[in-house]
Amino acid sequence: MKKIGLIGGTSWVSTIDYYRIINEYANQKRGGLHTAEIILYSVNFHEFQSYLRNYDWDHLTIYFSEITEKLINAGAEIILLGANTAHVVYDPLQHRFPQVKIIHIAQATGKQILNHNLRKVGLLGTKFTMELDFYRSKLENMGIEVVVPSSQEEREYITYTLENELGRSIFKPETQKEYLGIIQRLKDQHKIEGVILGCTEIPLLIKQDDIDIPVFDTTKIHSLAAVDLALE
Repeated sequence: MKKIGLIGGTSWVSTIDYYRIINEYANQKRGGLHTAEIILYSVNFHEFQSYLRNYDWDHLTIYFSEITEKLINAGAEIILLGANTAHVVYDPLQHRFPQVKIIHIAQATGKQILNHNLRKVGLLGTKFTMELDFYRSKLENMGIEVVVPSSQEEREYITYTLENELGRSIFKPETQKEYLGIIQRLKDQHKIEGVILGCTEIPLLIKQDDIDIPVFDTTKIHSLAAVDLALE
């Protein structure tokens, strides 16, 4: 089994789920007492966020490049960026390190959407994931139409709660209710067929049982894709 390098801490809350899911699935696939070989580099979330807030993609690329190089030097053969928003620097990062596969979370999610025979989905995530094209373009290139909340207020609300609640392991019933309301409005107004939980903390708040359309848990999808590739 190939060694998985996980860039986590973006946030630490969802990184716990990455670690759990990867090991559970590796054991399920291999049996016995087998687990995954994971090299984890947990970043300082404050530093990561400072680059995001300033739209400083050049320094964010350098930041993740230095970490990726450390993981490769430690033996990592597959790299995961443990956050949807971090994929804003995916292309330059993969170009710089062609010797390893960096699994793109949106492409892995897109495969699952197509497996469900869906073509139009809603996307919830940080304002960067929802408003910039680095994420949606990967899905649109796969023939998937992506819809985000049209209200700036809703997009700002999701970003605020991700940073100040979910990313700090704070889960409020009223926040869950508002997220479900946003999804319902996407259903009513845009006729979405499924919804991408496009920030790795959202699956800790919203579950499939809460919604009557398919939910795509990007943390789980990304983790399973890593194990499948590691076992090839």
